Order: sequence, then C-alpha cells, then structure tokens
Amino acid sequence: MITVVGTGTGAPLPPDAGAALAGAGLVVGGRRHLAAATTIPDSAERVVLGPLAPALDAIEQFLEKPAERGRVVVLASGDPGFFGIVRALAERFGAERLEVHPGVSSVATAFARLGLTWDDAVVVSAHGRDLRTAVNVCRAHPKVAVLTGPGSGPAELGAALRSSGRVLVVASALGAGADSGAGSGTGSGASTGTAPDSGSDPHSDAGSVAHSGERERVERVTPAEAAARDWGPTVSVVLCLDETRVLSPVRTVAGPPSGPAQWALEEGEFTHRDSMITKFEVRALALARLGPRLGEHVWDIGAGSGSVAVECARLGAAVTAVEKTLDGVERVRANAAAHGVYVTAVHGAAPTVLSDLPDPDAVFIGGGGRELPAIVTACARRARRSVVVAMAALDRVPAVRDALVAAGLDCDGVLLQSSRLAPLPGDVTRLAATNPVFLLWGVRPPARDEGVAQ
Repeated sequence: MITVVGTGTGAPLPPDAGAALAGAGLVVGGRRHLAAATTIPDSAERVVLGPLAPALDAIEQFLEKPAERGRVVVLASGDPGFFGIVRALAERFGAERLEVHPGVSSVATAFARLGLTWDDAVVVSAHGRDLRTAVNVCRAHPKVAVLTGPGSGPAELGAALRSSGRVLVVASALGAGADSGAGSGTGSGASTGTAPDSGSDPHSDAGSVAHSGERERVERVTPAEAAARDWGPTVSVVLCLDETRVLSPVRTVAGPPSGPAQWALEEGEFTHRDSMITKFEVRALALARLGPRLGEHVWDIGAGSGSVAVECARLGAAVTAVEKTLDGVERVRANAAAHGVYVTAVHGAAPTVLSDLPDPDAVFIGGGGRELPAIVTACARRARRSVVVAMAALDRVPAVRDALVAAGLDCDGVLLQSSRLAPLPGDVTRLAATNPVFLLWGVRPPARDEGVAQ
C-alpha cells in the first residue's frame, strides 16, 4: 500500500501525516516536507522528490521487499489528486494500491483569499507545458487559475496578456502566514516562473510552498506590471480575472460553461451592415472545419460583423478578429458583448497586420479582393491546424487552392448552394435561393515521426 498525503499550502504537516509516517519504511517528498516530518522512524528510507522517474523506481524497489519493512508514504504539496502525483502513482502501481489523504489545493486557497467562488473557474496547468494553452484560456474565459512553472510564470503570462483587459492575482507562499497584499500591487519578487522547491514534485498542484521566514502574498497587478517583475520561486498560483464577469449565476456543473445549445446562429442574432455577414449555412460548415475549442486561438480575417469570431468564442476558443474598417471593429465588439464572449478586435488590413498577432491554431478568411492569395498564404504558413476560406468569386478558387497546397496543407472544398423556405400569400411557401459560396479548407497533415519506415 502507498499512502499519499497532501500537505496543503503550508506547514506544519497535517494530522493525517503523523499516523502514516509512524509506520513508514520509505518516505518520499520534497526537502521541505521531509524536514517538517518529525515522526519519520530512524529506520525509514528517505527519497528527496526531484525528477519523478527515480522516485517511482525507488518506490517499486521498496514494494518488492518484505511487507514487514513498513509502508510507503508520499508527501506532496496541495491536493495530490489535483494535477498531482496521484496520476503518476496510479499509472505505475494501480489506483487500488493507493490510500490518498487530500490537502487543500492552492487554487481553492487563492480564490478563498479573494472571497470568490471557483466552481465556475477554468483551471489550466502551465507547469512543464506550453504556455500558449494557458494564455488562450485566459483570453477566452473570465475566471482562470493558472498553475505556473519555470519559464511560464506571472511575468511570461503577463507579457502575453498585455492587451487582454485582464487582471492577474499572483498568490505567493500560500499558507506561510498573513501578509496579504491583494489589491496593493506591491511586494518584492520576480519570476521567470514558479519553481517548486528543490527536489519537489513537478506534478504538484501547489507549485511552491513557502520555506521558513517567507510570508504569504496575494497581489493584484495588471499584465504589464506582472511582465515587468521578477517574482521569485514561491508563486503558488496565478488567477487571471475579467473583473466585470467574475460573479456568475448559480451553477449546477463545475468548470467552464458547457458549449452553446446552438451554433450557426441566424443572421438576425448579429448586428451587420447591408447583409454583409457570413450566412448561417456557410458558418455551420466553416465551424465544423475550424473546430474551435478551449485552449486554442482562432483568427477571423475580414471579420465584418464578427459572426464567425463570436461563434468560435462561444465554443471556447480565444479569438482575434481582424477588420479593416473602424465601424466594423466596433460592430465586432458590440456583437461579442451581446453574446457574452470576449473577442480581440484588431483594426488593420491583412496580411500586413498579421505579423503582430500570436500564431493561430485555425483561421477563417471571409471574402477578400486581389490580396486574397497573399492573405491565404500568410495564414496557411502560420496556422497550426487548419485554414477555411469563404468566397463568392469562382475566379479566386484556383489561386486560393494553390496557396493552401503550397503551404503544405491538404485541401478540399465545396460549393454551397441553399434555398430557404419563404412564405407566399395564401399560406403557401416557396424556396428562396441564397447566393452560392465556395468554401475551401486546408488541413495540416499530422507530423510523421522521423525514422519510421515509410
């Protein structure tokens, strides 16, 4: 049996740890955990938790020895079942061999310090992972907790969110005693990221717990202020908030709101000019080929009313809408606000303005004049997954297809022609044809592993 004890966000160790440690033959934990564990028998082996693989190997070797040598006890920060070491232990040894005593997670503690519920928060880990997913989630949702790591801490997060309108709450050394500076934006520190203590669990939810002499800090800063600071190694978690939307209605399901009940909304659901809007039949297939989802970034180029941008945001993606007219930019923002989502609206002409934008996972391009092939080329070179192009002119199809293929995408497409039911006098109905639209899409093929025989 392996006993896993969550130590919460501070010291001393919880009462659960004492009884477990008394019968331990092997104790695994960070240096701070082992130092605080005063009831470890002298005969017990100790393993400082640094890289995970050697610790798991030590546990396996101990379990192969006679049972009378004692139990295995693993001490881990926060709640070890929440982005924690329980996953790795269960995968290696089986969940049935684990006895888990959870602690209070850093996420729960940080929201408690602000007096906010977190049943509607999105929690994302950037510890040992690409920061871009966390950034996209922060841009798309009003209440996000980010578990940080070296190279993906408050400074890096702030640099990526400068223009987002968000507020960052940086919680450091949680559990180390009252020195809360929430709202003050003051305090020392700096960050190239959150570093767990030397030898701590890289899969811990808490990221870092204070050492003796450190004081807890909860600081509200702008992204620009976060980017300009060095936060040190004690950051526990970063909350990213749109403070105009942090109080949600009563929830019955935890986590981000479920996907919308409908998509490909009627044109009347959006403010638009002179019917210059992607029709819902076209939008439905475009959304299917774009596949917008939580943690991804979508561009809507030539956004017009922003109907595609808003629909992608409703499906959970972070969205940047590029529109060359100022009144169009305001229309995009108004439509996003009307549907309760956030869209970054950029005033400018593609492809020139695209160089300043973060890389997208998927791109929708609506309309376009003579610059369309150049726009498609620029987008296709940077899109990680797919590019979808809607156009009315037959003459532009070959050039767009060539641009998608030249960028290494697999290209396909359709001509969409639909007729809608329309009433006639006398309680009869006719079919009213909509304008035909060509929809082409390019999908980046999966990367092939090097060295695999073809």
